[in-house]
Amino acid sequence: MKIFSSKHLFGLLVLVFLNACSQPDELAGTYLPNPYARAESSFGQLPLGREWGAVSAIHYAGDGTLWVAERCGGNRGPGSCEDRLDVDPILLLDTEGNVLRSFGAGLFVWPHGIFVDADKNLWVTDAATAREGRKGNQVHKFSPEGELLMSLGIPGVVGNGHYYFVAPNDVLVAPNGDIFVADGHNGVQGNRIVKYDRDGVYITQWGGTGAEGGEFRVPHALAMDSQGRLFVADRGNSRIQLFDQDGQFLMTWTQFGRPSDVFIDADDWLYAADSESGTGADRNPGWQRGIRVGKASDGFVTAFTPDPVTNPTGTTSHGEGVTADEQGNLYAGEVAESAVRKFTRR
Repeated sequence: MKIFSSKHLFGLLVLVFLNACSQPDELAGTYLPNPYARAESSFGQLPLGREWGAVSAIHYAGDGTLWVAERCGGNRGPGSCEDRLDVDPILLLDTEGNVLRSFGAGLFVWPHGIFVDADKNLWVTDAATAREGRKGNQVHKFSPEGELLMSLGIPGVVGNGHYYFVAPNDVLVAPNGDIFVADGHNGVQGNRIVKYDRDGVYITQWGGTGAEGGEFRVPHALAMDSQGRLFVADRGNSRIQLFDQDGQFLMTWTQFGRPSDVFIDADDWLYAADSESGTGADRNPGWQRGIRVGKASDGFVTAFTPDPVTNPTGTTSHGEGVTADEQGNLYAGEVAESAVRKFTRR
């Protein structure tokens, strides 16, 4: 028989409490405060004649700027980055929504995840393959000015090998330069985390399809806290999983809903974007979509801003990507609404 110490027992009780208290209002009554003013209009002033496409990739860069990768005015297929080869999908904005810089035309099929490393370099994943098979399924590293510095994956090739991807959802670079890629968007293939060194040399991988600890169904996003723990938004399983940097499973959190994205700021505040709960029978029924905020150190959810769309017609709604600035203002990248939305902290 396994004996739990009082410390472990307290931890289990805390997780039970978190799960119970994080249920949506109509079930258990979270009554979590919403400290954000709702932004009803789209954020970001694009050049004349251009409209936002689907946005899942958004990341605060510091110094009052944030990076966004959008799908060239569309989402998939015609009208998206696959066909609009003259449109820059990567944009640097200030916190007022002014575009400061753009690049990346012709390089992407379906921009999906984004990360800014300690040297301000930008990493963007391309989670689809072009029809002609000449590009896509890669992770690209850019300088802040837009110079392509590195690419991981074989352009346009799908696979589970060390240097192949099925559909890279997100990328994260640890303080020591190690690179982590969350691979697998359809819930059936991939479902793994792949680790490389700073030069792109394969180190290890872990995962597999399933719902046990260390398994995934769509590892959709990555984040890392000040302790160096890797947080994986395991969206298909409606949970966040925590690992050390060698892939050792630590724990599972379900109190942040069905996360499409997770962002951890310099003060260890965790922001989780839930864009799918309640949009299908197997998509966390009964839970509210929105952005939940809590501390990465203990997992307590302390704030919640709900999805302004109460009856979505599709399978996603509201923020699929989320980031925050030093003042705690939120920026949501929206796929279904094709928009970036800012929520100002009151």
